[in-house]
Amino acid sequence: MEPILSPIENDIEYRTPEEIKRFQEGLLQEALHYLSEHSAYYRRMFERYGIRLDRIRHLEDLVKIPFTEKKDLQLFNEEFLCCPRERIVDYVTTSGTLGDPVTFGCTERDLQRLAYNEKKSFACAGLRPGNIVQLMTTLDKRFMAGLAYFLGIRELGASVIRVGNGIPELQWDTIRRLQPDTIMCVPSFILRLIQYAEEHGIDYRHSSIRRIIGIGEGLREQDFSLNLLGQRIREKWDVALFATYSSTEMGATFSECEYGCGGHIHPELIIVEIIGEDNLPVPDGEYGEIVVTTLGVEGMPLLRFRTGDIAAKRTEQCRCGRWSYRLTPLVGRKHNMIKLKGTTLYPPALNDVLDNTDYVENYVVEVEESDAGTDRVIVRIGLKQAPGFDAVKDLKDRFRSRIRVAPEIEILPVEEIQRINFPAKSRKPVKFIDKRKQV
Repeated sequence: MEPILSPIENDIEYRTPEEIKRFQEGLLQEALHYLSEHSAYYRRMFERYGIRLDRIRHLEDLVKIPFTEKKDLQLFNEEFLCCPRERIVDYVTTSGTLGDPVTFGCTERDLQRLAYNEKKSFACAGLRPGNIVQLMTTLDKRFMAGLAYFLGIRELGASVIRVGNGIPELQWDTIRRLQPDTIMCVPSFILRLIQYAEEHGIDYRHSSIRRIIGIGEGLREQDFSLNLLGQRIREKWDVALFATYSSTEMGATFSECEYGCGGHIHPELIIVEIIGEDNLPVPDGEYGEIVVTTLGVEGMPLLRFRTGDIAAKRTEQCRCGRWSYRLTPLVGRKHNMIKLKGTTLYPPALNDVLDNTDYVENYVVEVEESDAGTDRVIVRIGLKQAPGFDAVKDLKDRFRSRIRVAPEIEILPVEEIQRINFPAKSRKPVKFIDKRKQV
């Protein structure tokens, strides 16, 4: 495969929508022929469905190709590999729908692509050579994101401090000693950092930190205003907040720019469709499931992969000057949709209320089927301290004011919730457990 990455100084994201579309259609042709030559899985798919690649010339033609789903990656994992195993230099895994993790192999070129992706994303969030980034994510445990962040910061020419996740004491000691200006972490962990600082007399408001880049959790509402978690952080700490969206499967990151109006796509790395309940693309601006086609991936490229995440495209030019379309904050995951007392909602709406309740130390949301076949939602919480009022009633009032309905609430010891949040093999905190029958 020939390199397809364009230099940032000649960035395709600033071209017109028509130019971006033509550019992506050229890369799509390269990707399709690469899959036809090197992927056992997609070659079999093309033959089975009689797909002629010469008829897939425009982005609109992608609808002629079946979707790839996570269960396909799990059932036929080896068939997705497009190069000899001796060319794989790094193995990563991501969660699978059938229980076991899904393995991804990355070539040297794939790691270079990851570095380029993160370089562009960090630059979008305002990072430049000379910035110092404290990385509060793991680089081990077969985790792609932490490695990608590290490679991207290096590629950008900024400095990185690899502290890893958790341990507020170590994080603040590092900030004091090395004076980073940027933190990268899961946003809810910032509240723990603030709490630790307040309990130990650390003047965090006058620390060196000027920017926080959030991963794995949302910071904004659909109108791009800060959600409750973002508001709570901003009220405590006057720093710039940037939200990102990424996944192992797509090997790309959608990062906000300084205007915080959605995550910018990098057109040379990924094609995004938004599909509705009929499995057809929805008009721009409407919500649907994010479907991605990777560009420039050598080891395990994917074609029309269903992410399960719900969002919308924003196609108007951003105030930063980029014409590349943006994704709105995620509404939730399609398979995690909850119907509670006639109201449709997603776990992030519940998380936002809980993250903004100061007496809640930790929590887990569980959903199961009731005897009547409807969704039963139980929120189990650990309290920082026993408040001088009925915490269950207060929380139900908070839920009703925010999402119009209230789940069941159960108070458990903090330690018990902690064990649920952080099982032995988990790389991310578990805050949602779906016990419904999967169809």
